[in-house]
Amino acid sequence: MSNFAISPTPFGQFPQTRLRRLRRYGWSRRLVAESRLAVDDLVWPLFVHDGAKPQAVVSMPGVERLPIPAAVDAVGQAIDLGIPAVALFPVTDPAKKSPDGDEALNADNLVCRAVRAVKQAHGERIGVICDVALDPYTSHGQDGLVRDGYVANDETLAVLARQAVVQAEAGCDVIAPSDMMDGRVAAVRRALDEAGFERVAILSYAAKYASAFYGPFRDAVGSAANLAGGDKRTYQMNPANS
Repeated sequence: MSNFAISPTPFGQFPQTRLRRLRRYGWSRRLVAESRLAVDDLVWPLFVHDGAKPQAVVSMPGVERLPIPAAVDAVGQAIDLGIPAVALFPVTDPAKKSPDGDEALNADNLVCRAVRAVKQAHGERIGVICDVALDPYTSHGQDGLVRDGYVANDETLAVLARQAVVQAEAGCDVIAPSDMMDGRVAAVRRALDEAGFERVAILSYAAKYASAFYGPFRDAVGSAANLAGGDKRTYQMNPANS
């Protein structure tokens, strides 16, 4: 078989520029990689409940709801692994849920007790992130206050701001508003600053979609049954606009 060479037809910067040159080897791909995922980029989510033993989350194989002592131990593992922060999500006792989610404002609620336990055991060796939303606490499973069948935005903001302060008082380092109410970050920031927690950071869920992918999470925190087939489309983003 004879050798047959094809001369490339010049087009733009080709053939002088060949982007595949740097894709040829593993070392060259590593050398020019723009993004890297390292342990420093990770946050370990922990689901905490008031039971005596861990509970398997059926919709998340390998994930468990942990009693506070077990959660404290898990945070110790996170520290050993070099993970910089954990996020705590409470599985609220159904008996403590209400239409207005009043348990969210209880300074001795599950997540506040968990934060205090983690901070007492581990201090500043790891950051603690707390979720701000009402769905773990409402009997209807929505992230805000429901008025006449609609989630009331501005009335909800006042409750979320108070919830954030309660969590900061417990020792939370980062407040993470996941409710998707308009104006919630500004409301939370103002409340934290006025309460003397200007050093507490805010991690905003800037893009949260009304997606079925949240199903396992809602199962994990025990809000799926409360939602009872409802949805969050009036405040979470439309996946069609992603």
